Amino acid sequence: MTNRLSALIERARSHKPITALTLIGVLLLPAILGGVLVAALQDPTQRLDSMTAAIVNDDEPVTVNGQLAPLGRQLSAGLVKGTGKKDENLTWVVSNEKDAAAGLKDGTYQAVVRIPKGFSAAAVSGGSAVQDPSKPAEKATISVTTAPQARAADGLIANQIADTAAATMGTEISKSTMQNVLVGFSTLGDKIGEAADGADKLANGATSAATGAAALPDGATKLADGAGQLADGASQLSDGLGTIANGITSAQAGANRIGAGLSQGADQLQAQGLVPADLTGAAATAASNAKTSADQTAALAQTLGALAAKCAASGASQSFCADVANAQKDATAAATSAGKASGYADGTVSGLAQFNTAATGTLAGKFRAAADGVNQLSSGLGQLADGTTQSATGAGNLATGASGLQSGAAQLADGAAQLSTGIGSLATGTTSLASGLHQAADSLPKRTDTEASSLAEVVADPVKADTSGGMFGPTAIPLLATVVLWFGGLVSFLVMRAFTASALTSRRPSALLALRAFAPAAALGAGQGLLVALVVEVIAKYDPARWWGFAGVAVLAGVAFAAVNQALVAVLGGVGRWIAAIVGVAALGAGIISTLPGWLATIAGFLPTSPAATALLGDQGTGSAIAALVVWTALALLATTLAVTARRTTSAKTVLALAA
Repeated sequence: MTNRLSALIERARSHKPITALTLIGVLLLPAILGGVLVAALQDPTQRLDSMTAAIVNDDEPVTVNGQLAPLGRQLSAGLVKGTGKKDENLTWVVSNEKDAAAGLKDGTYQAVVRIPKGFSAAAVSGGSAVQDPSKPAEKATISVTTAPQARAADGLIANQIADTAAATMGTEISKSTMQNVLVGFSTLGDKIGEAADGADKLANGATSAATGAAALPDGATKLADGAGQLADGASQLSDGLGTIANGITSAQAGANRIGAGLSQGADQLQAQGLVPADLTGAAATAASNAKTSADQTAALAQTLGALAAKCAASGASQSFCADVANAQKDATAAATSAGKASGYADGTVSGLAQFNTAATGTLAGKFRAAADGVNQLSSGLGQLADGTTQSATGAGNLATGASGLQSGAAQLADGAAQLSTGIGSLATGTTSLASGLHQAADSLPKRTDTEASSLAEVVADPVKADTSGGMFGPTAIPLLATVVLWFGGLVSFLVMRAFTASALTSRRPSALLALRAFAPAAALGAGQGLLVALVVEVIAKYDPARWWGFAGVAVLAGVAFAAVNQALVAVLGGVGRWIAAIVGVAALGAGIISTLPGWLATIAGFLPTSPAATALLGDQGTGSAIAALVVWTALALLATTLAVTARRTTSAKTVLALAA
């Protein structure tokens, strides 16, 4: 078997035969490399528990609205808890500064997260600044330190987890702050609504007051008119009472004269036994005057009574109304006295008549009795005259008071008109205020605690990234498979020759010699592709349809890469192997991250590894990528054939040298 392999395959740069062990090693190398790379890089976040990190919490809790806020402790708990799955989070150790420094140095910890002293104070400063603009707001910051001997991606993983935890904490703080603000809007809207309701009531009251005030000037004007009429009537009453008082005084004087005459007549009758003829006429006149005075006094009492009844309704003062009532009482008493005096006068006339027929002695007695009655009449008339004079004075005072009432009522009418205008303006302004407050209350959003919490959650964290897959995304496995298959082809022609050493003397066509060297490499490449596909299936677990497509492309890529590596070595020799190594590194670098330089991306697009990675991904463009691999294979074989042809042409000197 070894002899047959040696006859078919020649070892590069050596005359030693190719062994089966060598071929097995070349065959397995890409599968082993691919398995190691895929196992190391496939979804590394599932094995985070193999990393140990320390948390140094120096934070001092603060009090917010009477509640203790130990946010540093909460962040530590969030880091330790993670997703709740042990293998999806680092192994965290709550430590102190001394232990953390020692752990970083001796490799116990791959990273240390430090939470500073003022973390809680800084974290809640934003909410405090919302409530009080004079207070500054600052960001809460944590630091992540990785060990000097840590692997390249360890710091990235630790930073990512710490950033995620800090962002989550920040989102919760922002959500709480925003929720309080939104609930405050609802509370403010309720308060403005209450103010608007109060303004409505005030507007209604002002409108009613304006209506009442509008009626007040008319009433005050009527009061002024009535007071003027009262003043005029009281003035006339005062004048009439004065006239009545004068008449009563005259009647009193007449009664005094009658009394004196009766006394003289009695004396004369006693002395002469005769009654003078003119005495009877005087008595009749006195009786008539007394009756007239009684009637006038009764009429005055009735007028004063009607005036007293209207006095309170006219709006006059209580004291004035009392004076009118007293004057009415005095007039009534005077009328009574005048009535008595009239009776006495009538009695006097009757007595004089009897006196004319009576005996002289009896008549004289009657005269004396009449004189006494007349004297009493005179006394009553005096009292009536005094009361009437007082009533006249009270009526004058009533006229003066009514005039003052008229002036005040006129001023009241003017003030009431101004009051009505002012209250109308107040009602209009209050209505506008109520309308504005209602609009403000309606424009402010009203939310329940649940609605505010939901909205605050969206506002605090408005963007959500829905990611899936491992750290390196869906292109990682196709990329790694491409790279390991490329290096598998490179290794094949590190072991084997690109073409036979006997090409110069062989009689076979150059194309056949090229294919003879390509055939074992192609078989190894196909086997490498199949083994890599099997390793990927074990680790990534593709569905059957996806895996068969992947395996077919991997086999084709292995064959194509064998052809290209053969061509590089056949045309360029050792430089071709060097270029092949650069191609593998460039393919790996260009496929890991998109931030590579533009020139490198352009070069990588023209490499044979580019269509292989595209076809292995199984996305759009798979057909054209497979066609490109076939073209690369054909071109590589053509280049190898041309290289073999070139090697079969030599000079006579070289031939003689070989023959010697």
